Order: sequence, then C-alpha cells, then structure tokens
Amino acid sequence: MTHPSRRGVIASGLAATALPTLATPALAKTAPSGAPKPWGATPSPRQLAWHTRQQYAFVHFSINTFTDKEWGYGDEDPALFNPTDFSPDQIVGAAKAAGMTGIILTAKHHDGFCLWPTLLTERCIRNTPYKNGKGDIVGEMAAATRRAGLAFGLYLSPWDRHHPDYGRPAYVDYFRKQIVELCTRYGELFEFWFDGANGGDGYYGGARETRKIDAPAYYDWPTTIALVHKYQPMACTFDPLGAEIRWVGNEDGVAGDPCWPTMPNHPYVLSEGNSGVRGAALWWPAETDVSIRPGWFYHADEDAKVKTPERLLKLFDESVGRGTNLNLNLPPDRRGRLADTDVAVLRSFGAAQAATYARDLAKGAVAHASAERSAAFSAARVLDGRPDSYWSTPDADHTPTLTLDLPPARSFDLIRIREYLPLGVRVTRFAVDAEVDGVWKTFAEHECIGAQRIIRLPAPITARRLRLRILEAPACPAISEIALFRQVQPVAVAPARSSDPTILSTKDWHIVAATAPGAEALLDDDAATRWTTPAPTPGTPVSVTIDMGQVVALAGVSISPSRTIAKDVSPPRDYRCETSVDGTHWEAAGSGELANIAYALATQRLTFDHPRPARFLRLSFDAPALPTGSIALAGIGAFTVKR
Repeated sequence: MTHPSRRGVIASGLAATALPTLATPALAKTAPSGAPKPWGATPSPRQLAWHTRQQYAFVHFSINTFTDKEWGYGDEDPALFNPTDFSPDQIVGAAKAAGMTGIILTAKHHDGFCLWPTLLTERCIRNTPYKNGKGDIVGEMAAATRRAGLAFGLYLSPWDRHHPDYGRPAYVDYFRKQIVELCTRYGELFEFWFDGANGGDGYYGGARETRKIDAPAYYDWPTTIALVHKYQPMACTFDPLGAEIRWVGNEDGVAGDPCWPTMPNHPYVLSEGNSGVRGAALWWPAETDVSIRPGWFYHADEDAKVKTPERLLKLFDESVGRGTNLNLNLPPDRRGRLADTDVAVLRSFGAAQAATYARDLAKGAVAHASAERSAAFSAARVLDGRPDSYWSTPDADHTPTLTLDLPPARSFDLIRIREYLPLGVRVTRFAVDAEVDGVWKTFAEHECIGAQRIIRLPAPITARRLRLRILEAPACPAISEIALFRQVQPVAVAPARSSDPTILSTKDWHIVAATAPGAEALLDDDAATRWTTPAPTPGTPVSVTIDMGQVVALAGVSISPSRTIAKDVSPPRDYRCETSVDGTHWEAAGSGELANIAYALATQRLTFDHPRPARFLRLSFDAPALPTGSIALAGIGAFTVKR
C-alpha cells in the first residue's frame, strides 16, 4: 500500500561569521519620510527573521537509523534505539563549520518513537538502553545547538503509525499535547516542522490496518498552528495552508527559477509550489529541503554516495541563490555521530563559502541611478551594508537603472542583489550588465529578486562598471543591496567507501541483459543518473539481468528509485528477484511490493528468506507504482551475510 508523502498530501490538501546573513529588516515603527507604500503581500516579523537564516541543517535520527528504514511501520521495539557514542556537539559542530545557522531535529517520525522522555507514551527514549532510559536526545541536541550559537527547531510528524487512536479525535489531543511539551521544554524555537505524510497503513496498536484521513479537517491546522505560536511566537511553521513556510515541491534541493515568495490563499498545489505565484495574496515563501545523502536517515550502503562540496555549491545557487532557505539534512549513524566523509564535505563547503563571502568587492564603488526618490533613498544605499536602507525612485518610475562605478582590478563572478522585503517583492523582471574593456554586455536577465538573487557568472570578469536595469515592475523598486564576490573553490574530499562489510561493491558488475538501453546507470553508484524504460504491460515485465562477477553468499538486494521528478515517470510498484550460479538455471529469491516507493522515493532494502549462492541476479517489474508511461530506477545493489 502506498502512502502520501510531502509530495502526495501537500499536493492535494553557515555560522554568521562564515557566510554573512542579512540582519532582520525592521518593520519601521516610523518609516522614513516619503517612503514608498508596500506593494502586495508582505512578510510578518517572524517570516522576516526566518528569511535571514539562509541555510540550516535537518537532522534525521531515530529508530529508523537502527532498522535501516526510511519509514518505520510503528511496531519496532524501542530497545533498538541505542547509539553507542552520541555526540550532539560533533553533529552541531559540523553543521556550523558548513555555515548552517540552525538545526531542526526529528523529535518524532512517522513510526511514533519520541526522542524525548515524554510521559504521554511508552514509545519513547525512556524505554531504550540509551543512558539506561535517562537520556533526552531533544534536550541534548538543543543544548549543543545553543552552545554553538545556532538556532534550534523541531520536526514533529503529524502521522503516527504506532498510536492506536490515529485517525480518531483522541489522537489529535495527544498530538497537540506533544506540541505543547516540545514548545515549552526546550527554549526558543525558530521553526516547527509538520510533515505532509499523513494516513496509510501502520501498526496502530496492533490493528495493522490502513487509515485514511482528511488532513486539513482532521488536524484543524489553524488551531494547531496557533498552538505553536502561543508558546513560540517567533517560530515559523512548515507547511500546510496557514503556515509561514511552504514546501518547494521536490526533495532535490532545487527551487524554481523564479521562486516567488507569494502563493494563492488556497491549499497547496504542487504545480505552484516550486515557483510560487507572482502577485498572489499570501506571503508563503519556499523552503528547499534536500539530504546530503540519497536517503533522509543514515544507511551504510550510502556511505559512498555523499554529495560533494561542489554539489553543495550548486545546491546553494539553486536554493539560497533563488531567495529560498536551504534545509540540508545531515543524518547521524548508529553511533550518533556524522560519518567522517560527511564532516569533511561540510567543512570544505563551509570554508569555501566563508572565504568567498568574507569580502564584498563592491565596497568602494560609486553608485548613481537614473532616478532617486530623495537623498534618504539614494543609489548609495545599496552599498551601505544596512538591511534597513534601500534605493528607491519616485512612485511613477518603475523601470529605472542603477550603475556602480567599480574600483579598478576588481574581479568577481558572483553578483548578489536584495530587495527590501517589508515593502514586498516589487521587481518582476531585471537585467544585469557590465562594462568590460569599454564594451557593455548583458550577463543576466531574470524574474524575481526577493530576499536575494545570486547570479553566478560562467567565469570571473573584471568590469569597470556594473548596471542593474529594472525591466518590469508594478511599483517603484526598493533595492537594499548590490554586492560582488569571487568564488573560492572548495578543497576536494576523497570519495568514501561503505563502512558496512556486507555491502557488495558494484564496481565489477555488468549488465547481461535489459529490456531497455542505459541500464548501466543502475551500477554507477550515482543517485543522479537513472535507467528509464517504457512501463511494463500485463504479461510483459521490465527486467534487468546482472553479472556480479563471482559467486557470493547473497542475503538480499537494494532497489533505489530516481529522486528526480519527471513527467509521466514513476518507480516500479513491485519486484521479483531471481538468482543463478551459472546464468542458466534460475531460482526465485524474493518478491513483493515496494512500499511507498512512489512518494518517499527511498531505497528499498529487501532481505531474502535465507542467504543463497549466486553470481547472476535478475530483477523483474510488472507495473509502475503510478499510472505512468515509463518507470525509472537510479540504482541496484546487494548485500551478503554478516561474518
């Protein structure tokens, strides 16, 4: 049975010293004399504070870490949770080194296990071996986060696959009591995260059944969100209608271009969420979430699939650079620490960004504009480093230009532009030109500036002048910053190998047969590549046959869907696995449904009833998980028995 996830339900219903963030623009108690009037939707004070955070870390750590699952069913023994060397300071330190400004911890995931010593349920940290039941992961993470000078936030899954009353009124009362506990025990929170995955099959106290809900009506989101704000007035909530932050529409870390912070006043629509809707009624900005690994929880078979520092730079451009906030997931392993490769990547990325943004190369420039509203809103305001000042023009002048005469020999490849958000998103379309060797050239043309627009040039340039042209706007502009930087490249990090000796390397594997070309992508250990094939039809399955190069004691296989959202493509619904020693005689090894693969898009780890000698592996798929014309997979793996 598949269940809706963030994709399903929502569609239907750097430390400050490392990467400078923008101080919260004050909603002026007394606006400067002659200031423009706000245009369209504008952010609340808590949203203004949220916009300045730019990037922070998600930490998925729970019982799933110990069961090798992404979504627990709800029947797992709490005693399985037993980190051997939990170090919140190591986790937070790595996040800070990367330039993260905060931490959001999964206090309770869909399986219902609670990382704090609640008295509302026995399914919590009290009943684990960790510190003999005296530990409090939420409290320890909160303390470490604040020691590091970062902000703290919490994730609480509305869905609970363990609770016997889920789907009934009694569970909502339980859920809200959990909110109150978390909002009153752990100090100030900057964000409270409600996942969109709600309803489906689960343990439910032993009922082992499927329960469906009408999420907006069931949770009564306005009342639930108001409960958060009662105790945490500055915490932004994610992400049903009425919350302060919306989902960006994918889990790849890629915001739309443009990505407007405004949305219509109706339930979230996936087709609108990635890019927002220009001029819509609600200030409902996007948060761009992605994991440093393919999965959200730690899996040893993903140790060699950690994103590189260069990939994180691209994610930064595609999220923060488009005016959204980046929420980068960092999953601790079974020790309760981040793996060494993850830490090395974070440090490399953070050091490069700190060096890049340490010096604004526009400092010392002279600014002049085609028009200025008054001296209080002069062109020079874009260079003064103050988030509460800005350049603006007379009300009737919507398409002015602003030019910077740059100091000599300033080479740059990054251009950052910011609007003064308390007055709304005023610029619809703009262009950036530079004068190089006496010749003006247009280097960029985009829609939307918003919180910030970072433009990365193909190569560094040394320009005499830089020009911002407002091409389309419904109101006079309010530009608070134009800044220039030169990217410092991150130090390369050596590729890692899996820390689990049972994981078989695919290095010497090769494809023997496949029903469509390109199946080699299944073996390249790259989650970004995929094998796409026309969907199977009744009686004609899709299949791939692999030669593993030698006979091994095969204990199971892993199947990884592509996480790239594409039109008319989905993963397979179920699988059949056969093994062979000689490639001629085949035996059935396992079959079944790939639970929730279409929505969670998580690797499925499938254990055989018993280990078997095998050299050849054949996987067949009879149907797509969704009614699509093609199926796609990113990878096939396998594991042997423990020695």
